[in-house]
Amino acid sequence: MVTAQAGPAAPSRPADAGHTTAGRTAGRPTGHSAGRATGLARGADEIYDVLATLERPAFVVRDAQGIAATNDERLLGPGTQVLAAVPLAPPERLGSPDFPRDHGVRHPYMAGAMANGIASAELVVALAGAGFLASFGAAGVLPARVDEALVTISRRVPAGAGFACNLIHSPNELAMERDVVDLCLRHQVRCVEASAFLDLTPQVVRYRLAGLSRADSGQVRAGNRLVAKISRVEVAERFLRPAPEPIVRGLLDAGLVTAEQAELARGVSVADDITVEADSGGHTDRRPLTVLLPEIIALRDRIRRELAQPGHPWQVRVGAAGGIGTPAAAAAAFALGAAYVVTGSVNQASVEASQSPATKRLLAGAGTADCAMAPSADMFEMGVEVQVLQRGTMFASRARRLYEVYRAHDGIEAIPAAERDALERKIFLRPLDDVWADTVRFFTERDPDQIARAADNPKRRMALVFRWYLGLSSGWSIAGEPSRATDYQIWCGPAMGAFNTWVAGTYLAPVENRRVADIAAQIMRGAAFSSRVSHLRSAGVRLPARCATYIPSLIPSPPRTGVAAGLDRWEQS
Repeated sequence: MVTAQAGPAAPSRPADAGHTTAGRTAGRPTGHSAGRATGLARGADEIYDVLATLERPAFVVRDAQGIAATNDERLLGPGTQVLAAVPLAPPERLGSPDFPRDHGVRHPYMAGAMANGIASAELVVALAGAGFLASFGAAGVLPARVDEALVTISRRVPAGAGFACNLIHSPNELAMERDVVDLCLRHQVRCVEASAFLDLTPQVVRYRLAGLSRADSGQVRAGNRLVAKISRVEVAERFLRPAPEPIVRGLLDAGLVTAEQAELARGVSVADDITVEADSGGHTDRRPLTVLLPEIIALRDRIRRELAQPGHPWQVRVGAAGGIGTPAAAAAAFALGAAYVVTGSVNQASVEASQSPATKRLLAGAGTADCAMAPSADMFEMGVEVQVLQRGTMFASRARRLYEVYRAHDGIEAIPAAERDALERKIFLRPLDDVWADTVRFFTERDPDQIARAADNPKRRMALVFRWYLGLSSGWSIAGEPSRATDYQIWCGPAMGAFNTWVAGTYLAPVENRRVADIAAQIMRGAAFSSRVSHLRSAGVRLPARCATYIPSLIPSPPRTGVAAGLDRWEQS
């Protein structure tokens, strides 16, 4: 066992003794060790620099003066014993190399969609330009705005760079699902992120099949890639298998797919990628990633053994989402077998996210315990919930109250007068009759069938009125409406709090510095760093936390060619 300690009995160190961490937050070590004159550095910061130089291998060695670390293989000469070594570890090597290749990006990393356009065109373009996959948040956005966003993204992303558009399951607004697929096909969007699906629908299958063709080699070529975000085994299985024959036949009969595409559908899974969603913001079952991810990987492997044929290995990648807000979380997901990782909540506080400054400040102040569950706007009647920020807003408690009233009564007219008065004064801030009038105007433009279905159904009318509040509350957050600050609906998971803790005291702490591509790069570099540290620990090297914890750096340190000596005393036992 090789042990590194930060000085005898770990006493406190003066700032000029090479043991400060402030220099690392700016990417440049500021300390100066007495060993520098001989090419050796004995401070924690210098050890950190060696490990953080991911593009070069790292060696732990013993020389005449003790234990040291270096990136320079030329120094491993006579008199130097290599105790442990780790290969170069660029972030691009994490996860599956197929994910970046198939999606036209450089990293096995994706920024998941955030509804109502919070995952904006600007966010998608910024990440695509930096080599990361991102999904436009089309859920809850009118088709005209989705159309405009897809035009903008298509024009501005670098040639060949991949991006995605979100397709959310909308059981109460099927027309919206159809419209998004229409737009994705029209604009030749080559990747869709399907989320919140409880079962396969004709529209998600239609998108997948519309891109199928046969290559010259005879293999099935999938021009439209589908990333399915799931949190249940039974839903994952549906995406891992070919599309159901009744749905395929219905699409063929309707002229929405060709006979060849219907035939080819038998030989491909519905999804290329399965994102296992754990404790995330928004729609979530709050499942633990350490349980769910291995379970879905095992399911994928079982189905692959069942369906694989010569020349067609039935490859479906499995990635991880939910709780990914720090390098340690990303590294843990990769260690569990994730082909890629997906972030969400942390991107909502980025410069490019379509959120108000007021909301971004609330997010930047969140802790890991500051989230709660509340009824969702899109699946209100079904009792489906979303995870939201609780600190600084009363939305969660007010939304839960609306659902309790909905469950207890058959219509607005059946609500007791005192209860109705309280709802109008404390939540809606206006008469419910006026809210219904606004609801009629809204759905007349968006989905007239909603009003028709509520005409003779008081319970449904009540649901639409309550969904008025649930739907607008996220808009108030996006707009930063000051009169509705206590009603902001902010989708958020505990990863936001973990991220805030990680970046505290660094250049990423202020919201105005949180560029979305920077966040992605720092998480991925940190994950690669954490993996490197884990490999050293497996080889028997124990490192103090000061040089084993990745810190975001605004300016990366240049590669070092000298030896960074061990922290003052390394012992081999």
